[in-house]
Amino acid sequence: MSCALLYVVSPNTEISKFISYGLPDYSIKAALSSNFDGRIKGKKKGTRWSSFSFTSDLKYTCLSGGGSDNAGNFPVVSSLVANSAAEVAVSSEQRVYDVVLKQAALVKEQLGSSGQIDVKPDIVVPGTLSLLSEAYDRCGEVCAEYAKTFYLGTLLMTPEKRKAIWAIYVWCRRTDELVDGPNASHITPKALDRWESRLEDLYAGRPYDMLDAALSDTVQKFPVDIQPFKDMIEGMRLDLKKSRYKNFDELYLYCYYVAGTVGLMSVPVMGIEPESKATTESVYGAALALGIANQLTNILRDVGEDARRGRVYLPQDELMQSGLSDEDIFAGKVTDKWRSFMKKQIKRARMFFDEAESGVTQLSASSRWPVWASLLLYRQILDEIEANDYNNFTKRAYVSKAKKVVALPVAYAKSILGSTKKTQQTLQASKK
Repeated sequence: MSCALLYVVSPNTEISKFISYGLPDYSIKAALSSNFDGRIKGKKKGTRWSSFSFTSDLKYTCLSGGGSDNAGNFPVVSSLVANSAAEVAVSSEQRVYDVVLKQAALVKEQLGSSGQIDVKPDIVVPGTLSLLSEAYDRCGEVCAEYAKTFYLGTLLMTPEKRKAIWAIYVWCRRTDELVDGPNASHITPKALDRWESRLEDLYAGRPYDMLDAALSDTVQKFPVDIQPFKDMIEGMRLDLKKSRYKNFDELYLYCYYVAGTVGLMSVPVMGIEPESKATTESVYGAALALGIANQLTNILRDVGEDARRGRVYLPQDELMQSGLSDEDIFAGKVTDKWRSFMKKQIKRARMFFDEAESGVTQLSASSRWPVWASLLLYRQILDEIEANDYNNFTKRAYVSKAKKVVALPVAYAKSILGSTKKTQQTLQASKK
């Protein structure tokens, strides 16, 4: 579940397109000590992302509103379901939307007349500036080691954005490694409570180590709220106690916790194109759309790996509708039923990629290239699953180095083309 940073924005997302479908003190000391340097050599796994989910037993009521910067421009479905105890439960997409609104409000408060985030200057304490610079450099080294393609793209960002994205990436990776790393068997809920307490300390300006210091500096400069970070830790808690998801709504909430949160952490840093007409809420919503595409791709790629760990990250109701069960997954045989099931899952993932792709150009110019590169490469994983005849039990779908090399200039060309189109549209509008 290692956290690669992959973001995209898309204005005015159509809602109809979404409807289809404690810690031992010594056992993991490295994960919580000041000596931890981020170079964890545990098992690498894909990022888990999020988007909106719907189940057939929910009643939907679209919220709408007027103006150019309200809920009306970010269609949301409020689903209220009465459970057996006659209590009302809010659906996953509404719970996440509440967080989205909060993050968007924070960003809008920071937007100046230019439409750009006013980055706060460094607060220099004598003797600490060099240490902070070293901390950011260390974060960059970790990103370069574990997310090479994305790291190359970040080099085109402004220094402030680049360093901030590195710091967020490293915190997410460290958090992920608590439950997926080499010491995962020793992690308890109490350990995650301590990690959350440590998060609160760094937000309060009391970092525990140099990597915490980089994130502490980042959240002081950019309007990044603590809630997505806490929600990611909640996703780690789910991993300790839950290994099945009865429907897509349940899976969606998990995906938001462990990966969709990364988009909310990073949108304020990545930035929005000044000429964009997209609302802030729609920017966050589309970032989550790309998130769900990537996470679904990871889940489909890692079916066999997860099964060997006793985990099934597939909607149980959809498996049953296809005539499949956990036993079929553990058996690891590619049958016609499995191929049919996989085709539907891949179609869903591609739908979200399509939705996300249309909005990449809404990002600030310096942020587009790494996003395009990540999007193109991740999308190709689905092609590789098909090329393996849907055998994701014993074959791991991956994109070859040659294809990665080709993707980089293509991504760069797309990022430039998007900017050119915007310029042409602006010129045409000015002539009218």
